[in-house]
Amino acid sequence: MKQSMTKAAFLLFSLIMCAGAGAQTVTRFIDPANMDFTVKPGDDFYTYAGGTWLKNNPVPAKETRWGSFNILRDFNINAVRKVLETAAADKNAQAGSVAKRVADFYTAGMDSVAIENRGAGPVMPYLKSIAAIQNKEAIISKANELRTQSVGGGFFSFFIGQDRKNVEHMVPQTGQGGTTLPDRDYYLKNDAKSTGIQEAYKKYMTTLFTLVGNPAEKAAQIANSIYELEKKIAAAQKSRVEMRDAYKTYNKFLVADFSKTTPSFDWKKIMNELKVKGEDSMLVNNPSFFASLDSIFIATSLEDLKAYLQWNVLKGAAPHLSSAFVDANFNFNQVLSGQKVQTPRWQRISQLTDGSIGELLGQLYVKEYFKPEAKARMSELISNVRKAFANRINNLDWMGAETKQKALAKLAAFRPKIGYPDKWKDYEGMEIKADKYFENVVNAGKWGYDFMISQLGKPVDRTRFGMTPPTVNAYYSATLNEIVFPAGILQFPFFDPAADDAINYGGIGAVIGHEMSHGFDDNGSKYDADGTLRNWWTQEDSLKFVAKTVDLGKQFDAYTVLDTLHVNGKLTMGENIGDLGGLNVAYEAFKMTKQGQSNDLIDGFTPDQRFFLSWAQVWRSNILPQTAAQLLVTDTHSPGPYRTIGAPVNMDAWYKAFDVKPGDKLYKKPEDRIKIW
Repeated sequence: MKQSMTKAAFLLFSLIMCAGAGAQTVTRFIDPANMDFTVKPGDDFYTYAGGTWLKNNPVPAKETRWGSFNILRDFNINAVRKVLETAAADKNAQAGSVAKRVADFYTAGMDSVAIENRGAGPVMPYLKSIAAIQNKEAIISKANELRTQSVGGGFFSFFIGQDRKNVEHMVPQTGQGGTTLPDRDYYLKNDAKSTGIQEAYKKYMTTLFTLVGNPAEKAAQIANSIYELEKKIAAAQKSRVEMRDAYKTYNKFLVADFSKTTPSFDWKKIMNELKVKGEDSMLVNNPSFFASLDSIFIATSLEDLKAYLQWNVLKGAAPHLSSAFVDANFNFNQVLSGQKVQTPRWQRISQLTDGSIGELLGQLYVKEYFKPEAKARMSELISNVRKAFANRINNLDWMGAETKQKALAKLAAFRPKIGYPDKWKDYEGMEIKADKYFENVVNAGKWGYDFMISQLGKPVDRTRFGMTPPTVNAYYSATLNEIVFPAGILQFPFFDPAADDAINYGGIGAVIGHEMSHGFDDNGSKYDADGTLRNWWTQEDSLKFVAKTVDLGKQFDAYTVLDTLHVNGKLTMGENIGDLGGLNVAYEAFKMTKQGQSNDLIDGFTPDQRFFLSWAQVWRSNILPQTAAQLLVTDTHSPGPYRTIGAPVNMDAWYKAFDVKPGDKLYKKPEDRIKIW
């Protein structure tokens, strides 16, 4: 099936240049035709910079939002599709080769006839094994078994990760979890929108339990019991804002001692069943959650616990079963997101292949779509942005010399990663067959789980990427103190080797600065140069920093998104600091360039105007109201319009570039402009 595309979107694609081979050429990096000159930039910079584009690019039916990120992701997923279809068409590919394994995974996922014929068959053995459970102790053991098989689990979250206070060691970590809806508030609120989602969720569960052989009435009863159990679990969870506190969520226990707090959960036995060997301690992000979970577990009947385990299997399996399951899954997600039509199968399977065996697929992707010169140019940009960041730290008027020294040491220790890993995962031992779709998905999950467990007792591997090469994103890791930029984002509008510096510094330069700033946001600033959770601030400087974050939080709290729904300034604090610091440091780096020091016009825009317009076009996006409402609760990022304006309104250079004056709606007095990094 070929993806349909609006005319406007097609025209935009014709202007896009990828940093890789065979890419198209950008004719204008800032196109005035996308702007709305009827609006003053000082009144509504978001609309001024991209208003016409927003009018001409509604959200496509298969999407929940549509903007620069989505267009680039669409470009990349089409590139991935080409890679996958080329691999699948190669009948001479050797067994066990990268191309053959990738092709078999994709081919199996695209065989809709075989998947349809199997119906619920692949999931039934798991459901039957749960139905046979005779006691509550076996419930916990089965949940652990399912987790290791990557087909369920429930109750809590579990992973292996760095000890934040001893970062050279990997430790087992557990935390609150066990629910399905996007956030605890979806269970706890009783407004019309929330109750509508709750009823849709129960309907979804009822449908799936009916599809696996339960009478409709019984399926509805099962769904209601699961919902009530999850609601109790949700009530025991802390909010997303509370869970952002790195110190409060660091609770180290001896395994034996933690078991004393949860009589129903023997953590020594649990660790053994989760394949964790020889570890005497564990990290727990919310101990009070587990005390409540223990009580909930005791009070819940065996039958309801069995139904809950079955649901955890079913909800994970549904997207990978026959069309009745897939359609039910989409219908429920449609209520949450507002998406109008199902994403085409080829796209879903392409994304699944990337998510499951991304470093096999990535090897084929980078050969076609990533050039070495892009990596060299990125290294130069990172170096320049780092220099600018150091200058800004040295010139801070609110930070003392002692803290500055520590901040500079941390900045110098940043490890950048660009494009793709130097050493690829080989997925050794993972069975992939061209006629076993569901099994391939399960095997990929099993392999991923076992790989995670294998990191225990080994030196921390600092070569790994946390994102696959085609990913249009970037990240900062506090415990590794690294900034990472996958190949997928190193394309226009973020980056183009042929673009002028204003475009690259306003795009990828600001992204680089953003990720660096995460090392110094309200959470990242709690970690030192080694990635250790340790205070390196003087008390005076810490108080000054907190005061500035409070001001920034108030700025974003005031932004209204939908009706009475506002941005949550505390939830989005880290990302807002990242944007504010990132754009400031990118601008300073830009001013070190020849273009940044000139007044040369391009398409009628000054260098500074192009810099800020480049930033704005990255964030232009249309979004469905259902998705917008969900993201306000779950996303740590502010919505696109407020990312566009949130940082510039605090920058003197923006005011000068667009002649923003008192009386303009976005105007802030110089003394009210927030300057952190």
